[in-house]
Amino acid sequence: MIRIGVTGGIGSGKTTICRVLENFGVPVFCADQEVKSIYDDDAEVQAHLVRIFGAEIYSNGKLDRTLLAQKVFGNEAALAALNAIAHPAVAKRFDEWVKRQQAPYVAQEAALIFESNAHLLLNKIITVNAPEELRIQRVILRDGCTRREVLRRMKHQLSDAERTSRADFCIVNDDATPLLPQILEILGEIGAILCAV
Repeated sequence: MIRIGVTGGIGSGKTTICRVLENFGVPVFCADQEVKSIYDDDAEVQAHLVRIFGAEIYSNGKLDRTLLAQKVFGNEAALAALNAIAHPAVAKRFDEWVKRQQAPYVAQEAALIFESNAHLLLNKIITVNAPEELRIQRVILRDGCTRREVLRRMKHQLSDAERTSRADFCIVNDDATPLLPQILEILGEIGAILCAV
């Protein structure tokens, strides 16, 4: 089974690409969504978070994500501590999920594939790129946040250039370049790899 990573900066359109992959029968594991579930239902992770950030970050067994964000953004040590808890937990859950899949290849969607070292567990990486201003506008519309908040989140991610240099494939999602031909070309190359194994 080939494990494909789909990454890209915030607002690049990773989820759009993964929806197309799912339409082609590729199971997709969304790491960014899965970590939210882990925060709420993994007792070991909860215990670590409470120990580091205080009991007030949980209310009725649910993580107060706004409070946690306030504690970690702008605080490199706190963010590193959070990532040291979250990334291994997501990797474990992804591995368990992969074992249940029957498809010839699966995909993991994650913004921080390289930053979390998840790329070490994947065979091929696709990065999704879009112009920065377009990404900012997409996130403002999607999340109802401010431009400043989007830029702050971008600061904690690799640049498009860095991701592209490390990825195997690049998809341009600029609302002008057709997506389907790019995706089909990549799937063709990955399919050829699978046939050669």
